Amino acid sequence: MKLSNSDLKRYFKQIILKDIGVNGQKKIASSKILIIGVGGLGCPLLLYLANSGVKNFGIVDNDKIELSNLNRQILFTEADLGKYKVFQAEKRLKRIDKNINIKVYKRKVDVGNIKSIIKDYDIICDGTDNFKSRYLINDYSLKFKKILISAAINKFHGHLFKFDFQKKTPCFRCFMPEYPKFENNCETDGIISPLAGVMGTLQANEVLKSILNIKSDLSKSILIFDSLKTTFRKVKLNKNPSCVNKC
Repeated sequence: MKLSNSDLKRYFKQIILKDIGVNGQKKIASSKILIIGVGGLGCPLLLYLANSGVKNFGIVDNDKIELSNLNRQILFTEADLGKYKVFQAEKRLKRIDKNINIKVYKRKVDVGNIKSIIKDYDIICDGTDNFKSRYLINDYSLKFKKILISAAINKFHGHLFKFDFQKKTPCFRCFMPEYPKFENNCETDGIISPLAGVMGTLQANEVLKSILNIKSDLSKSILIFDSLKTTFRKVKLNKNPSCVNKC
């Protein structure tokens, strides 16, 4: 993919990094990234990827914007209330770069549509807020050997996962083999808004590293962030011999 003179100027501060360069910026521009969930995680994730030079997005969400979303879903304003997130996100990204290509999926992922949605993308980003979707995205990303970068946020804590299913690796079911008895999310438990920004930005960072084939210390690990103590820790994730996916 050829970079325009405008791109060379816009992304100059990235291009001069020895781990990126012109060839790396071309990889970023030609990558195809699917964002599932345009909420507290998906908003900063989309903003940073678009501003980093990603040109090809798929965005999936079937929700409309509500007032209670605005404290953490930073793509949106009061003028967007009652409108579908995917369409407003598309408009915002086009204001960042008119040459961005965006495919909008105004739906919730389910077993009937996920195969057709994820098949054309290189990297899948999970920003959903329910375990049913998380398991589904995990299973199909594994089936089609995608790179899956997933984050979860609740109250004051965040989790970040990277699964490169092009290699032998544990999956989300190895970490959580069974559905929890209670569905914990922002709606039920609350959340401090900067946490969404931190974890969505970390997702974007892992996406760029994956595009550039920069080794990730998140391989076979979970990154856990405590926003009250301002601490990060990594927990090793091992394959579960009882995993239904037989990783």
